[in-house]
Amino acid sequence: MFILSQIKMKIFSESHKTVFVVDHCPYMAESCRQHVEFDMLVKNRTQGIIPLAPISKSLWTCSVESSMEYCRIMYDIFPFKKLVNFIVSDSGAHVLNSWTQEDQNLQELMAALATVGPPNPRADPECCSILHGLVAAVETLCKITEYQHEARTLLMENAERVGNRGRIICITNAKSDSHVRMLEDCVQETIHEHNKLAANSDHLMQIQKCELVLIHTYPVGEDSLVSDRPKKELSPVLTSEVHSVRAGRHLATKLNVLVQQHFDLASTTITNIPMKEEQHANTSANYDVELLHHKDAHVDFLRSGDSHSGSSSREGPFKETVTLKWCTPRTNSIELHYCTGAYRISPVDVNSRPSSCLTNFLLNGRSVLLEQPRKSGSKVISHMLSSHGGEIFLHDFGEFMRENRLTPFLDPRYKIDASLEIPLERAKDQLEKHTRYWPMIISQTTIFNMQAVVPLASVIVKESLTEEDVLNCQKTIYNLVDMERKNDPLPISTVGTRGKGPKRDEQYRIMWNELETLVRAHVSNSEKHQRVLECLMACRSKPPEEEERKKRGRKREDREDKSEQAVKEHGPEKTRPDSERLKGILERGKEELAEAEVIKDSPDSPEPPNKKPLVEMDETPHMEKSKGPVSLLSLWSNRINTANSRKHQEFAGRLNSVNNRAELYQHLKEENGFDGDNRKWKSQPSVKSDLRN
Repeated sequence: MFILSQIKMKIFSESHKTVFVVDHCPYMAESCRQHVEFDMLVKNRTQGIIPLAPISKSLWTCSVESSMEYCRIMYDIFPFKKLVNFIVSDSGAHVLNSWTQEDQNLQELMAALATVGPPNPRADPECCSILHGLVAAVETLCKITEYQHEARTLLMENAERVGNRGRIICITNAKSDSHVRMLEDCVQETIHEHNKLAANSDHLMQIQKCELVLIHTYPVGEDSLVSDRPKKELSPVLTSEVHSVRAGRHLATKLNVLVQQHFDLASTTITNIPMKEEQHANTSANYDVELLHHKDAHVDFLRSGDSHSGSSSREGPFKETVTLKWCTPRTNSIELHYCTGAYRISPVDVNSRPSSCLTNFLLNGRSVLLEQPRKSGSKVISHMLSSHGGEIFLHDFGEFMRENRLTPFLDPRYKIDASLEIPLERAKDQLEKHTRYWPMIISQTTIFNMQAVVPLASVIVKESLTEEDVLNCQKTIYNLVDMERKNDPLPISTVGTRGKGPKRDEQYRIMWNELETLVRAHVSNSEKHQRVLECLMACRSKPPEEEERKKRGRKREDREDKSEQAVKEHGPEKTRPDSERLKGILERGKEELAEAEVIKDSPDSPEPPNKKPLVEMDETPHMEKSKGPVSLLSLWSNRINTANSRKHQEFAGRLNSVNNRAELYQHLKEENGFDGDNRKWKSQPSVKSDLRN
């Protein structure tokens, strides 16, 4: 029990719970004064046109972007058991999410922040305070997470051994060092009060340890009124540290360094990555990409004494990075080398082109070996980059943005009811139509991976369709029906699955369901959209003969899978005798014949290929029965030979043979009156003359 409690205490460290408290008071609407060039068309600008003035972000925007980047890295490397709670503080505390795993993703946080909006610079600053958020943060830390509840349930009477630690990261614009000390005292008193409440509650937990990280951010060019201070213990429960950081990229760099310190991360820079230049397709250049991961990935590497960590990372002198060199990639991502560990990675600059190219390359199933830079000697490979069940963005966001970009609207346009059409509302309406059904990742869609569906998917989002559009959509549906009849494979994603994946009829069921979802999302646009849906539903309703054929196919595939599984599990010594195997082959042959008859009776089905007529058991070529166990090679060879024999028109002589012996020139004997019973000619004609005639 002591070992178990130690494990739980280690799991629920300060990194288990992180509470972000971001100031939303009016002064956070002030500009960070770090300018961003908005007008980038400097070389091609027409003379006489005044360039657009540069823009700058507010302190609030810089704080939100930096904290979201902190969360992105944490979620990438620790998708479970590392939780974030986000609180916005102004005239009150606004808790944006909970500790449940469903709320732990960037999409939930960004959607919640979008509802909050930017600070109001005209609001009364006396009514706003960061203290509301700090008090709410302490209350949130006392709440039990799902993982803590599970651990307490397992320990039962020793549930008090489950630790409750956490971290509060507060981003604000403090007035002075005394203001900072007042915030620390507030947090300390609040922890003391809430620990008393939690001691008498079954739904709350006392805070055993809390780290308070106060970040004072201020505009670029101003002097800081708050001094930096390293971590200091204010009480047995509370420690505090203060960081005074300029807004803009300096704040983003600070949060990047802190996330590495808080979660024991390390940096690796992959050098000499060859990438083709966009301007010159025939040339390539070498790029570097910095990755973050758990520091345990460098344990054996540093222990050997061959570390190359002398260079600074892209974040400046705050931390170091280990440099590894790109090797020739391998096509096989399975068991390239035996590894001592596997660690999730997260690119530092996720939006850069080199990082995007590298992640796409890996998610396509390729693997890359990494070697230590050496001036001489043989190559030393220490690490490997590979993807395991990863997901990749499906859509080309550049193309999507081009289709929905805002352009100058010079001439006024009017709606059907003669009212003036507002360009912004029209753009929003078009964007809404394009995203009614728009899967984000490749494993969630089938039709958007099929080139055959492009003609329909590209026009169904229109507000109105022409007769030609309807015809093209119907042709697309008919082509899909033909693909299903031919049993063509579909690009079904098998990410995270094992085995062969879904069977062919299940693949087409998934495809038809998704296509119906897409069409139904736009069926209310016009009457012609309804015609496309009616065509789709008519093609989906298969005749009973088709359903019966598919049912036989599923049964046959299930039997084959079970047969293969039996061979794998029991080996050749436990396989069936030849008689049972032949009986199974004949049964499958009869089903195939019945299936061919059903297909032939269907008016829309093509003629099936010619097959050898089935013969009875006594007409099959004699096979020598084995007195002992049959080898797997014999079973497989016999099965292949039998299957191949049914794929061609059988020789007429073999069909009419007796004991596998066929008599030649029977028509000559019948024409010349040969008496088969008496074995003599009734007359004596000249055979040669008959042949000549």
